[in-house]
This record gives sequence, structure tokens and C-alpha cells, in this order.
Amino acid sequence: MTAHIRFDRFVLDPADRRLTRDGVPVDLNARYLDALALMAREPGKLITKDRFLDEVWQGVPVTDEALTQCIRTLRKQLGDDAARPRFIETVTKHGYRFIAPVNVAVDAVTETVPAPRTHDWGHLIRPGVAGTAGAVVAGLIGGVLYGSAIAAQPVAAGMGSVSVLLVVLCISLIVAILGGAGVSFGIAAAGLAPTRGPQWSVLGGLAGGTVVGAAVKLVGMDAFNLLFGQAPVNITGAPEGAMLGGAVGLGAWLAGRIRGVRKGAAIAALTGGVAGVLVPLLGGRMMLGSLALLGEQFPGSRLRMDGISALFGESGFGLVSQMVTGGLEGALFSGCIVAAILINRKGLVTP
Repeated sequence: MTAHIRFDRFVLDPADRRLTRDGVPVDLNARYLDALALMAREPGKLITKDRFLDEVWQGVPVTDEALTQCIRTLRKQLGDDAARPRFIETVTKHGYRFIAPVNVAVDAVTETVPAPRTHDWGHLIRPGVAGTAGAVVAGLIGGVLYGSAIAAQPVAAGMGSVSVLLVVLCISLIVAILGGAGVSFGIAAAGLAPTRGPQWSVLGGLAGGTVVGAAVKLVGMDAFNLLFGQAPVNITGAPEGAMLGGAVGLGAWLAGRIRGVRKGAAIAALTGGVAGVLVPLLGGRMMLGSLALLGEQFPGSRLRMDGISALFGESGFGLVSQMVTGGLEGALFSGCIVAAILINRKGLVTP
């Protein structure tokens, strides 16, 4: 059996994923059609913002503006007026209510074919790409900061400051792109979960970070063994990737519940920063800590962090230096990824 929802001159067919007016299709993207169906199935009932986020956006982090734009577009396509609504009524600070009389017509069919949800792949790819782009920004900022600090030290100056800066910048970008892609696509995949909740965003980020961290460490150690006959130990790997990825996932979920990209990014930066501080406390290493370890383990290496560690009163790159720089890396990584995902979602609200 398939149900057609009729109101005024419109017919909404959720199974066929189509809205028509006097038999003519009305142009609506998939999310907006889902939002209209959610309201029309329960006429006269308040649909809260949380229900829209859980049932329409399916846990994908979005700003309040995304829902506002969705309702604005629906009103435009229905010929409705927010000041004198005939279809969608705003319940200030709470949500929306469908107020038009509704008739549900049920037609018998010989076979029920599940409606295709072609939009899901787009909502997986776009946030993943956006998050990766945000990670690139984080890599650029971190690479310039760290590269400039390392290049200013006398031991590195013999190589040429520009060369040192470029090397550190390239390393930072590679790490950011790989880690950002894994975490971002993991979080985006959370929107395809069978149920909704913050755990999926956290698990998605954690899984993506774990896979990338493990792969990078494995390939990196094999490369060092091949080139130098020895491999460093305790560099960044799966545990660090899991912790940071999970923190980004949590930050993304929290950011989706806050109005504004800046506030959302700040919350994500906080969760990422906390994870970055915890990593060295638990015996792991973030990027700069791993570079410091490489400089210590390979004889003849000119990579030193003395100038940076001296800022924190340490003679070597100790726990305090690792905690401070780890917190900075985590905050940059998480904040930039989530900001990019939120900006992407905000930019996609117009069909």
C-alpha cells in the first residue's frame, strides 16, 4: 500500500519522493522533501528542531540556518506566507507546525519498491571533501607556525630557513590531508547509520582516525626501514588517530546543536584541544612530538626542537612541550574540519 498526502492543490507522495501541484512536479531537493513529509504526516503537531535534525538531516552536523532556509524554501514553493501562514506555522524558539487540512489517500499496489535515496551519497561525499579541505587549512597554519619556529634555530639555519620551512610545511600538509580525509569521511558516514545519536559521529571519527593512523604508521615505519635500516618507535599511529578522530566527531555533533559556524568551530576546537593534550599524557605523540622523536633517534639529524621546548622551560622536548603543542594541533585540526563541514552545510541549503 502507498499513501499520498493531499492538501490544498498539492499531492505529496513520500514513497515516490515527489510533490506535485495540479499534477505538475514541484522542484524540491531531497532534504526539503523529507522535512515537508515529516510535518505533513503529523498535521497540527509541533515538530521540534531536534526532530528535524534527527529525522531529516540524520545526525549530519548543520546550523540552525539550514533549517530556517529549508522552511523558507518550502513556503516559497507552496506559495505560503510566514506572516499569514496557510501551510507552515512557526512556533518561535521551538519548531514548526503544519496547519493545512490534510487528506491521506491510500492506493493498493501489486508491488512495493523502496524509494531510492540517491541523496545519501552526496551527503557523504560533500562533508567529507569539505572536512578534508578544512584539514588542509589546519595543516597550512600548523606547518607555517612550526616551520618558522624550527627554521629560526641555529642548528637548522645551516640548511636554509626557507628549505626548513617548506619541509615542515609539506610534512604538516601530508599528515593533515590523510588524517582529515579519514576523520571527515568517517563523520560523514555517520549520517548513514540506522539510528541517530552522538555515538555515531564519535565512532565515525574514531574509526576514520584509527584506520589512517595505523596505515600511515605502518607505511612510514616500512619506509624508514627500507631507507635507513631502522624505524622509529612510538610515533603517531592508530591510538592517537582514534583519540583525535573521536574528539573531532564529538565536536562535530556538538557544533550541529549550536547556532553559528564560529561557535561550533570553537566547541570543536575545544574537544580537539583536550584530546591533543591527553595524547602525550597517555604516552602517545602528536605530529611535532613525533618529529622531535625522529630527530633524537636518527644520528646526524639536524632536526631539533630546543628553541620550542625552551619556551616552556624544558631542556628537551618533554611532556609539557608535547602537551602544549599537542593541544594546539588538536584544536587546529578539529576546529578547521568542523568549521568547513558547517560552512559546507550552510552553503548547501539553497537548492
